[in-house]
Parts: sequence; C-alpha cells; structure tokens
Amino acid sequence: MAKNSLNSKGKSGRRSRSKKEKKDRSARKNPEWISKIVAFVKDPRTRKTIGALMVLASFYLLLALTSYFFTWKADQSLVDGKSVLEAVFSSSNITVENWLGKLGASLSHQLMYNWFGISSFGLILLLFIFGLWISAGIKLLPLKKTTVITLVSVVWLSIFFGLFSGNDGFLAGGAFGYFTNAWLAASLGKIGAGLLILCSLFIVIVILFNPDFSSWFSKKDAAEIAEEEDNEQVAVTDIHIVNPIKENQIVEEQISETISFGDEEEEEKSEATSEADDDFEITIAEGTEENTTAETEDEGFEVEVPKSEEEMTEDLINEKLEEFGEFDPTLELSSYTLPSTDLLAAHGDNTIKINKQELEDNKNNIVQTLANYKIEIDKIKATVGPTVTLYEIVPAAGVRISKIKNLEDDIALSLAALGIRIIAPIPGRGTIGIEVPNSNPDIVSMRSLIASEKFQNSDFELPVALGKTISNETFIYDLAKMPHLLMAGATGQGKSVGLNAILVSILYKKHPSQVKFVLVDPKKVELTLFNKIERHFLAKLPGEEEAIITDTAKVVNTVNSLCIEMDERYDLLKEAQCRNIKEYNKKFINRRLNPENGHRFLPYIVLVIDEFADLIMTAGKEIETPIARLAQLARAIGIHLIVATQRPSVNIITGTIKANFPARIAFRVTSKIDSRTILDAGGADQLIGRGDMLFSTGNDLIRIQCGFVDTPEVDDICDFIGGQKAYPDALHLPEYIPEGGDSALDIDEEDRDALFEEAAKIVVLHQQGSASLLQRKLKLGYNRAGRIIDQLEAAGIVGPFKGSKAREVLYPDEISLEQFLNPGSSNIEKVDE
Repeated sequence: MAKNSLNSKGKSGRRSRSKKEKKDRSARKNPEWISKIVAFVKDPRTRKTIGALMVLASFYLLLALTSYFFTWKADQSLVDGKSVLEAVFSSSNITVENWLGKLGASLSHQLMYNWFGISSFGLILLLFIFGLWISAGIKLLPLKKTTVITLVSVVWLSIFFGLFSGNDGFLAGGAFGYFTNAWLAASLGKIGAGLLILCSLFIVIVILFNPDFSSWFSKKDAAEIAEEEDNEQVAVTDIHIVNPIKENQIVEEQISETISFGDEEEEEKSEATSEADDDFEITIAEGTEENTTAETEDEGFEVEVPKSEEEMTEDLINEKLEEFGEFDPTLELSSYTLPSTDLLAAHGDNTIKINKQELEDNKNNIVQTLANYKIEIDKIKATVGPTVTLYEIVPAAGVRISKIKNLEDDIALSLAALGIRIIAPIPGRGTIGIEVPNSNPDIVSMRSLIASEKFQNSDFELPVALGKTISNETFIYDLAKMPHLLMAGATGQGKSVGLNAILVSILYKKHPSQVKFVLVDPKKVELTLFNKIERHFLAKLPGEEEAIITDTAKVVNTVNSLCIEMDERYDLLKEAQCRNIKEYNKKFINRRLNPENGHRFLPYIVLVIDEFADLIMTAGKEIETPIARLAQLARAIGIHLIVATQRPSVNIITGTIKANFPARIAFRVTSKIDSRTILDAGGADQLIGRGDMLFSTGNDLIRIQCGFVDTPEVDDICDFIGGQKAYPDALHLPEYIPEGGDSALDIDEEDRDALFEEAAKIVVLHQQGSASLLQRKLKLGYNRAGRIIDQLEAAGIVGPFKGSKAREVLYPDEISLEQFLNPGSSNIEKVDE
C-alpha cells in the first residue's frame, strides 16, 4: 500500500511538474506583447474595421484606375519613378489630374503602368470580396475558387494585353505584360509568342474547369445521351441469365457510382461467363463490389447483393456547400413579406392610468382589515398593471401566512372588488401578494406586443406574444419549448381571442416554409378567417377541399395522419442521427443530408383544436388516444398541440391529457373545481374576465392580461398574406386509411395527372420511385410530384411508402411498362414485390 501511494504521488508530481514546465515554455515562447497582438487581431471589432477599410479601398482604387484612362498622360511625368509616399508628400505646388488626387494618381500608376495594366481591376474585385467577407461574413462567391481564377486571369490577361501595347506610352498589359512579351518575342518571334499565349489559355481552362469537349462535337443532344446511359444502367441492374453453367463459376461485378445533389452520373461494368447444366437467375444490385461463387445442381439458384449507400466525405460536403451555398427553404417564396404592424389597430393608449386616490383607499382598507384580525404588517407596496394592481405586504414577525390566506373573502368584501387573489408567499420575494382588479382596466393591444423590442428581437423557434404581466412587461414564450399548450375558460372570457393572438404572433415572425397549421374548428365560425392563407400556412389531408376541419370523422383521420407524419419524421431523424428537428434541419440546410435518400426540410406543424369537449363527446377514445400519443412523442420532431375547451371537467381533460400538457392557460372559470382541473391550483375562479388569465408551466402561476386582436384585424392580416404568391396547394399530410375503410389511392384513370405516363417512364427508367426525382426531371412542385407518386402507387407501378427509403419500382424496364400502359404488347411479367 505504501509503495503504491508513493508511486501515485510520484506520478502526480511528475504530471504537475510537466504541466508547469509546458506552461513556462509556452510563456517564454509567446511573450505578453505577442498575446496582446493576437487578441487584438481576433477581436471582432478589428475584423469588422479591417473589412470595412478593404471595401472602402476597393471603391477608392476603382475610381482611381478608371480616372487613369483619362488622366495618365498629364500625370505620368509627375509620379513616374517615385514611390507612393514620395508622390503623396511632394510639393503642394504640384497638382495632378486624377480624380482622387496624388494618392490616386500614384496608386493607379503603380497598378496600371508598373504592374499588370488593365487586368489590375481583378485585384480590386478580390479586395472587395474579401473585405465584405471579413467585415460582414458575406460570401458573394466561393473564396478559394474565385481567388485562384482571378489571380490566374490577372497574370494571363496582362501577358495577352501586352501583345497590343502601342507606341503612345500606354501599356495595356502593364510593365509585367510588356517585358514578358518582349522576352517571348525575342525567343519565339511575334507569331510564336501569340500562339504560346493562346495555348496557355487552353491549358488554364482545362486545369481550372475541366470542360467536356466531346459533347461540343457530338451530334446527339444531351437528352439522347442521358437516355442511352439510363438504358445501359437498366440493362446492367437487372440481369436474367438462363444458361447452363459449370461448377465453381465466378461472377465478378464492379460498379462505381457518384452521388451529388445535382446531376447523377452512374457507370456500371459487369462481366459474366456461364456454362453449366441447370438454369438460374442472378439479380445484381447497384453500389457494391462483390465476388460471388455460385454452385448449382438441380435447384434454381438466386443471389441478391444488397445495395450499400455511399457516404460523402467531409471535403466533398464542404465543396458542395461552397459551390451551391446553404439550402434556403424560403427560396420558393423568396418574395414573401411579413405582415406590417399597421394592419393591427392600436386599442387603448398603452399607458398605465394611476388613480392615486384608489390606490390609497385600497391600501388603507387592506391594512384596516388585517388590523381587525390582529395582523400587523411592516411594509406594503403597490405595483400597478394594465388590469390588476398587486399589493405586496411584509407581515410582522410571528404572523402565520395561513392566517392571511384565510381572509381572502374578508379583504374582497372590504375592497368591494370583483374578486381578489392572494399569493402567499410570492416565489422568490419573501412577501405576500394581494391582486386587486383596477376600477378602470386598460386594454392591451396586440399591436403593442408585436411592435415591442422583446418580440422583434426574440430568437425563439415559435415565438408567442401572450400579453402583459402585472408589472406591465410584454410576456413572450416559445411554443416549441412549452411544448404543448392546454387552454380552458368559460364562454366569453377571451379564449378565442387568445387563440387568435397565438396564431397572429407566429404569422408575424415565420415564413410559410417554416411552419404549418392544422386547424380544427367544430364550431365552424371561429377559425374560418384563416382559410385565406391555406396555400401559405395550412396543412390538410390529400383530397380534402377545406383545410379547416369541422367534421369529427375528419378530425380523427387528421390526427391519426399526424401520428403517421410523426413516425416518418422519427425515421428521418434516425437515418440522419439527429435528436430533434432543429439539429435535423441544420444538417439539411448545410447539405449534409441527401434528398435522394428521402430527406427533406421539416417545417414545424402546430395542431390547433378550438373546442376539445365536443370532440371528446362525439369521438371519445378515438380522438383522445392519438392526441395523447402526439403529446407524448411529437415534441422532438416539431409537432406541437394547442388544445382549447370551455369545459375543463375531468371527463374532458383526463389525466392522460394533463400529464403531457405542462403549459396551461386558464381564463376565468365558474368554480374552484374547474380551476384545479386545469391548473392543479385555485385562482382561475377569481379572475375578472375580458382576457384576464393565469399562465402555468408547472412551477408557478403568472397573471397576464391577454393581448386583444379583433376579428377585422385578423381578416386584414390574412388578406395581406393571401394576396401574395403562394404554394400550389396546402401542405399534404400522409394518407390515413381507417380500419375497414377504402384506400384513397383508388384513383380513377380519368383523374390521373397529365404527366402521369411521362412520370411513370422516368420512374421505371431510373428504377427509383421518389417525388424528388419527379421534381427535378419534370420541374414540378413537391405537392404535385407527391400526388403523381400516389397515382403511380395506385396503378401498381411503384410500391408503398417505406419511410426515408425510396419506393420500390415494380416494373423492370420500359417494355413491360409500355405493355401495362398500352395493353396488347408482349407479355412480360411484373417483378414480385
């Protein structure tokens, strides 16, 4: 034991000494002044300043060089042979004609005359691009590629322009181009120098761009070439050999495949030698390199090599990202404009009206009532809010809190108030709060909430401006972190206005590509205004005419469809090795996920149910079960629920529902039992109505005055959004077929898309059944491509959906497809599923 202890001490001592020695060596190697210089250079302010100066210098040089074309004859004798400093600080009596003075004349002379001539403008381009990147992080062009091309172009153009330098003293290629041409002409002659320069241009183009010169001289167009390549691919991919072979026959296959986000290039080579006594079939899949030994006697033999997905290296990913830039989900509606705050009315004056007499009277009544019950207080403070004033009291030592809480009704009687609420104690303050309604409550305008700095600068995924607190602060919350919201309140207490406030908040912050709403309105009148933004922000089942759901049976199908969407999204996250939608979308935007493998940008989906009690009464477990499943699992993949009801009873808001809705809003209810049902605490029965609410996230209750947004305001906002360019249709949710129901894929031939046959040929030609393939080849939107894929499935051309994998194509070649589309051709069997 002692030996081990000594050894451990010795090792730790050596480690501590080695760390100290390394630190000392590092300190000697990097003196303090060097560290200060490094810190100064890394300072973001330094980068921004340097970048801004580079951009300014690029504009300065652009004007100076442009002026040189007109003033070089007058200025050359004054600046020639002088350095920049000598020219700038020369006698003040010397004047130049350059637009930017002696500095401009000297710099332009150096660049145009002494260096590279006209091609010096390329250096200004580089200075501007790098200045913009350093100062603002904006990449106008790929930096590495642009730098190489520009520098090579500057040198070559300088030599090329040097061929045409005149006798008037103007050197189009600068001194570099002039003397290079003089040397080449002396060595190769004038004609030989010209041929060498043109040959060097060809070499530079080949090295930098590697063009395909053969396609320039081919008589076949690109479409025919692509068709031949695809036919070769089909011929190699599915091989049916019916020949006798010898024992121990070896079949070798070598296939190389290149995957990119743009065009696809596939080359396959296969060699097979066969001689034997029996028949057999070999199916070779793409993307593998295998040596397969087949031995047969009397039985048919089948070998299937599974396809392995090619992985992209980090360098290839970065190269693609630099070439194409990040994926922009807003590009399809790039002209979309967020609504203006002018569409919202300014209700009230957004100022707190202080009635000193009322405050003084309420304070005296509270103190007197407590004194009547022998309760002394040390301090009292009033905080005036838009609808409620909070009186904070500090009781004297020895006073029990429960004694004050039991006086709630007595205090309300002395104040003659509609209803008071006692908070004993206030969390984190060590005081007791008494909330008393104001005699003249103020209206909290939704416009003031949207225009607030807190909302405009929020970086929440789904920001919601609920209202203002007692301290008159704008209350903003992220729906993505709630992650689901349960609302309840008696009729006419502000529940529908609260729903509108939540929807309007998201509309004021998000692009249509980033969020979609599924709206359920059994009352048929509350959410109808949002029909106008159907093709921008709404989602619905395929084939439905109305996006806002009012029929109970359709609600059940829609919620079950969201469960299917949830499962599909989890499959995508599993394939991408991501834990949530934010990580997944970030990977997709950075082009680290290939759409060819089924990946897509995932918008947030918000399910809004306006009257949950009606659904429970008519559908019961059919609706409760899928909603509970969504509430438990859908948070990570960006599906969030907002469920509202005016009957917060235990048979409506069951334990399963409550357990998965940590965020809850209670407007005024009629009894303490309803308050405890929705909040697990009292207080909602003491609210004053008209948007007065309690917000709970499971920790404490926050009293908020909900922002008021009137129906005409919502109408104007929806008109503004609906009047802009939109998607072809609302987002289509996955199809849900109830048990015993008929498939919606039983599509009549007359209802097929006009591009159905062309799409079928493309799918069979490429042996890949995906909507993204049809989007690229036929230049379609996602929704139309998805409908065509459904029609192909209904026709039996492609198989069913398989998560992130492409659908199976059930026809091996165009001949068998043609026989299906035009009966009467040769009989070729369809490939078994």
